[in-house]
Amino acid sequence: MRGPQAAPAIYMSTPSLLLEVRHAAKSYGGVRALIDAHLDLKGGEAHGLIGENGAGKSTLIKLLAGLEIPDSLSLRLNGATLALPDSGAAYRRGFRFIHQELSIVPALSVAENLFINNPLPRAAGVFVDWKALHQRARAVLQRLGIGHIDPRRRASGLSAGDAMLVKIASAFIGEDEGEEPLIMIMDEPTASLNSDEVSLLFNVIDRLRARGYALLYVTHRLDELYRIAQRVTVMRDGRIVSTHAVAETSASTLIREMTGRRVEDRSAAVGAAKVAGSIRLRARNLRTDAVVQANIDLYAGEIMGIAGLVGSGRSELLYALFGIDPLLGGDIELDGQRLTELSPAKAWELGIAYVPEERRSQGLFQSDRVSQNITLPHLDLFGVLKTFLNDGRAKARSRQLGESVALKATGIGQRVRQLSGGNQQKLLFARAILAQPRLILLDEPTRGVDVGAKFDIYRLIRKVAGQGASILMVSSELDELIALCDRIVVMRKGRTSEVLPAAGLNENQLLERCYEFS
Repeated sequence: MRGPQAAPAIYMSTPSLLLEVRHAAKSYGGVRALIDAHLDLKGGEAHGLIGENGAGKSTLIKLLAGLEIPDSLSLRLNGATLALPDSGAAYRRGFRFIHQELSIVPALSVAENLFINNPLPRAAGVFVDWKALHQRARAVLQRLGIGHIDPRRRASGLSAGDAMLVKIASAFIGEDEGEEPLIMIMDEPTASLNSDEVSLLFNVIDRLRARGYALLYVTHRLDELYRIAQRVTVMRDGRIVSTHAVAETSASTLIREMTGRRVEDRSAAVGAAKVAGSIRLRARNLRTDAVVQANIDLYAGEIMGIAGLVGSGRSELLYALFGIDPLLGGDIELDGQRLTELSPAKAWELGIAYVPEERRSQGLFQSDRVSQNITLPHLDLFGVLKTFLNDGRAKARSRQLGESVALKATGIGQRVRQLSGGNQQKLLFARAILAQPRLILLDEPTRGVDVGAKFDIYRLIRKVAGQGASILMVSSELDELIALCDRIVVMRKGRTSEVLPAAGLNENQLLERCYEFS
């Protein structure tokens, strides 16, 4: 199984060695997160970095950013020894970091966001020189091939793709002061982007390579490697496993090196799907500010997918069913009971669980412990005389659920921010299944997690459905919907347009349905 053909190189000279990373190691409380890692980055080259969540990728990036004190680390930049005692030193030496969580300020203009880490141009040394600000911002945007973005525009109106490009462009504002970046490190930059926005980002990456920058590109999407990367390094359990020329390796090889499992194991993890039982959820003519008209019949034990383009109303349908967005019209029945005045608190009480798309901003309290996050919506189940919390029982249940979802943590007392993305996602599943819900609403349940964590989540979804829970699942990965679901609802322009059996369906057919207009 070979991946798509690698993109042709757009530079003529052989890439030169820019950064040498040797003996990178870091432990946390005796747990070895990074073990003697070696990595070379070359100018004019995009270098992929892949591995399961918890493989050590984030720890390596933190060392390069000067955010963590390494146990050991040797760096050479352009042949000279380099020390990075703090994040300021990394910035001054040309390191720039682009994360999947956007850090732009919506209330400011594009130009102001570009200069957010740099002094604004001044007139007479006092007043902001707005003309110069906009001219310099426009020049940077045009140089990167994204001149369609108006620097005077308020950032709140940007699409996710344009917001990501603005974040990248901000790294180049310091060029006039001799601070041109040398190394761009991108961590899952396409996680929130649609296909058109991804294409724009890849064009910018091609331009950066042509200018001689070294790019370290962290992703869980192997197809992206074959589009933009020349080499790829695989990590597992804190170690560097291998480095390959992308054009000379295959997706199945990379998956096996990341996880120790063959890519063919995915079908075994998913298993065959069958619709059974009575109607669990019946929704008729649902209407909210974002949903025009939605109709759903979901059976007990069924896994139903929701497919559609960005903006089609997929997530908003889940918001309506969980009581986040108020209904403007329509009816919802759960096991024949009509639901009125639905709210998230009431939904949990009725046996409706929800796993949101954005685990960090919508689902978890990062500074709290694992046990606190698991039990949060269910505290009434662990109460004594409706006043006191039986903390021992709550912790015991949390520990049991953590084991059931294969959560990798030092214990239920670990802070959530210390967990990898895949384990944070498993924590949300543990919360969802604590009270044995009748209906589970999943919004992009495998977004931003590695291949191994995906297998675990697929098995978990199949397991709870086999126990009688009904699953309604939004996913942008069409192959995931086809492999995992019994039936798939297609949404277009806020409407549920049709319901398709997943068996025998292929991605092209499903995508065409998403684009087709009534």
